Amino acid sequence: MPEALVLDADAVLWSTERDALGDRHLLLLLHGYGADEHDLYPLRSYLPERFAVASLAAPLLPPWPAPGRSWYPIEGLESRDPSHVTRAAEAVITWIDAHAQGAASVGLLGFSQGGAVSLQAMRLDPERFAFAVNLSGYVTPGDLPRDAELAERRPPVFWGRGTNDDVIPGFLVDYTTQWLPERVDLSGRVYQGLTHSVSEQELDDVRTFLDKRLEDLDAAAAG
Repeated sequence: MPEALVLDADAVLWSTERDALGDRHLLLLLHGYGADEHDLYPLRSYLPERFAVASLAAPLLPPWPAPGRSWYPIEGLESRDPSHVTRAAEAVITWIDAHAQGAASVGLLGFSQGGAVSLQAMRLDPERFAFAVNLSGYVTPGDLPRDAELAERRPPVFWGRGTNDDVIPGFLVDYTTQWLPERVDLSGRVYQGLTHSVSEQELDDVRTFLDKRLEDLDAAAAG
């Protein structure tokens, strides 16, 4: 059995003192392949200030000379083995257990690989996550033991992608297009001309989605 992946707690970038998380709502940022914890961290200026933000560093180094880090391999014969995505998602959950137990809620925002890991983590533990934002990512094919529970809970998920994204294979886009509406409360948008990247328009839509999540969390806490 492969050794469990471990995230570097010292590499995490926090928008607040890590010891001052208290009972705030926590939003985890999961970067894409070849990036690192610094990549998505500037997005915090677009996000509701009520979220404490933690930008995580993926556990793997891609093959030289690729820069940055990766959540799972995308090269070689095993690149489509879903267990690699699951191991990365398990590492995120383990990190939450160790460093974010006191958060009022936990949401996920991931780009590309980080988006795939975000959805996989939600599938592994549907009760733990309040929502997920999947930017230019996908759902990993294959069944997981708690998928039926996820479909019953139908957590909110935002999925944004571009018409000119030539990085994510078409069969994964098609799979995600079919899979998500049957199991989550999906807010999805396809951005004309957008490549494998994030646009200002998409960030505006993400902000609207997150504002609504805070309203829902407030209502749940009050009621």
